[in-house]
Order: sequence, then structure tokens, then C-alpha cells
Amino acid sequence: MGIFQNIFKPRVTDRAAGSGYRFFFGQSASGQNVNEHSAMQMTAVYACVRVLAESIASLPLHVYKRSTDGNREKAEDHPLFFLLHDEPNPEMTSYIFRETLMTHLLLYGNAYAQVLRNGKGQVIGLYPLMPNRMSVERDDHGRLFYRYTRFDQEPPTMDGRDGSHVILNAEDVLHIPGLSYDGLVGLSPIAACRNAVGAGLAADEYSSRFYANGASPAGVLLHPGVIKDPERIRENWTQIYGGTRNAGRVAVLEENMRFEPISISPQDSQLLETRKFSVEEICRIFRVPPHLVQDLERATFNNIEQMSLDFVMYSLMPWVTRFEQSMARTLLSRDEKRVMEIRFNLDGLLRGSYESRMRGYSVGLSNGLYSVNDCRKLENMDLLAHEDGGDTHMVQGAMIPLSMVGAAYVRQSAPDG
Repeated sequence: MGIFQNIFKPRVTDRAAGSGYRFFFGQSASGQNVNEHSAMQMTAVYACVRVLAESIASLPLHVYKRSTDGNREKAEDHPLFFLLHDEPNPEMTSYIFRETLMTHLLLYGNAYAQVLRNGKGQVIGLYPLMPNRMSVERDDHGRLFYRYTRFDQEPPTMDGRDGSHVILNAEDVLHIPGLSYDGLVGLSPIAACRNAVGAGLAADEYSSRFYANGASPAGVLLHPGVIKDPERIRENWTQIYGGTRNAGRVAVLEENMRFEPISISPQDSQLLETRKFSVEEICRIFRVPPHLVQDLERATFNNIEQMSLDFVMYSLMPWVTRFEQSMARTLLSRDEKRVMEIRFNLDGLLRGSYESRMRGYSVGLSNGLYSVNDCRKLENMDLLAHEDGGDTHMVQGAMIPLSMVGAAYVRQSAPDG
């Protein structure tokens, strides 16, 4: 079985609206060319993408089966469990697979993976596809399909006529869109905010060129007479005094020649402030707390734990929900959706400090929400035996209805005689 399969050849009548505007890459207002590759050269973008991608990839991912009594258990015998939890294909682990999809989501606004099925329709493999080579289109019946452009070094397809495009059914593509205008194709955060990214790239380039020129402002060489060969003098000056390796060398000027700087200093141009603001802008785009990209200027011991919890609830949770619902929609059959679910486990990231966890467990135990074993599971501890009360739910005995207050102290009337 080839990696790609040409199932049908639709006659295209319409292209999904989002396919036309998902790539607004190009030159920004600062003059920098912004695309997914140039953006990753900016440390703040790289750090934000890495934090989010590694966080999603490191979360436990399981397939569960719901029972009639409302409980659920891991469906380890289901084919999807091994694919999502261990190896989606023979070439990569679940961690690498999810990290790749999340990176595509953050840079392109979409993540695609081809779904391979056996004769029974069961999923037997998942392979990530490059978003910049995928387009979402409709056939003459209004049904969605995916057109993927392949390169020569990729595995051969079943399409023997041109081999440049592969047509995939909608059910054979796991598509996770980001923020979207039409609900079908996501919009790239880098493309949508390319001016902010371009400003950061321009500040980085200016800083690099500043140091490449010897960490000194550019200027002019003034000569009282007429210079016969000014190009030679400029080249000699650059060769001897240009670059960081020549910074601090003593210049020797002849024939009453003098050097006069004409550029403003980096402090005057607020270069450092601009670069700091660019980090804040990038963190704002990806909704990542600055302390996670090593910007600790506003972080304190009092607020860093709360910011980390906010990162889980307001940054990771929406992405986790996108993954879960998209996987369930594509990978589970209609009957399986009634009893099966695909879930990430974020409990470990929401645990907080040891002291706050213990306070929470105490409240849960005293109000009957938790048993002792429930708490020990969350702490990765060995469970107590059932006969030792490990699964018993208890409540504080002091909680009684207001009408019964003092009932235990009412004396019975003494018998006559």
C-alpha cells in the first residue's frame, strides 16, 4: 500500500474560501520578508512555538470507552489507542507526530495528516502532511476533498499520469484548523501578524549589522582636498577597522583627513526597548506567558505559579480541544463516537504546588468528593486495599440540618413515681 492513494478524480467547481487567504506571507511594512522559515529565525517565535508544541506532545493521550454507569476506562484493545499513544506510523513516535502537527498549526494555521485504513475501515496509520502543499476544495456535488502537491523525493502515488497532485477524500485526512474565517481552513498567526514579526526581524537584523560594522556608528571620512580614488580608501578603511574583530583599534588618518560619525546610537534609536517589545508582541500572538520564553522581567515568586496555571487553562486548553474534537470526528466511526472518546490528560499540569494540592485534597476528602485512593492516584502513589478503606468516601460528621441542632441534648421526661 502506498503512502498516498488517489481514490477518486473529482471535477472541481469551487475552492474553499479559506484556501485563498490562509497564506498572507510576504514583505512586511518594515521591509522584511516574513514566512514560516524566516519567522522561526526570531528567538521569541521559536521559543513560543517550541513551548506550545512540546507541551501538547508531552501530554498523555488516551482513547477511552464509556460504560453505561457513567464511568470510563482506557480502551487499550482499540487499534487507535496504540496509534495515538505510542506510534502513529513506523517512522515516528506519538510525541514527534503531535509535536509536528502542533508546529504546523502554529506556523501555517493548519495541521494535516493522511489517514490510512484497512479493508474494514479501521485506522492503521497516520502520516503528517505539509500544510503549504495542501488545498481544500469542493467537487461538483459540494463535497470536500483535499489536493496535495507532492515532490519527487516522496513515496510514489497511485496516480500514474502526472504524479504531481494527489487527491484525498475528506475522511482520509485528519485536518486540525486553527482560527478561521470560514471554519474550514485556518489562518496562520505568522501571516496574519506579519508586520509585528517583521518589526522584530528588522530589529534583530539592525542589531547584527551594528555589531558587524565594529560596534561603532557609520560615518564619513572628510578630506580637505580632492581624493583621486575614494573607493580604495573606503575599502581599506572597512578592511582595517570594520567588523567586531577590529573594534577598538586606533585609527591612523593622513593628510588632514578626519572621521565624522553621522548615525545615531542604538540607545537613541531605542533598539533595546524595541527588541523587548517585540518579545511581548510575539508572546501576545501565541498567548504564551513571557516567563516561559525566559523573559522574567515581570515574573515574581508570587505570580509565576498562577501564570503557569493560566497558560494551561487559557493557552493549552483551546489547542487540546481542537486536537480532541478533530481526532474524534475523523478517526472514530459514527457508532464509536457514542461510546468512545479521545482525551488528553492535563491533570499533571494543573496540580500546582504541593501545599495547594494538599489543601485541595483535604477539602475533597472531607466533603466526600474524593476517596483516599483518588488522591493517591493523582500523586502517583500505591493504592490502599479496599478493605482498608481506600475506596471509601467520607464526610465530616458536624454537618447536620439546622432543624436538628441540639437534638442530641434534649432530655426525656422522667417517668412518674
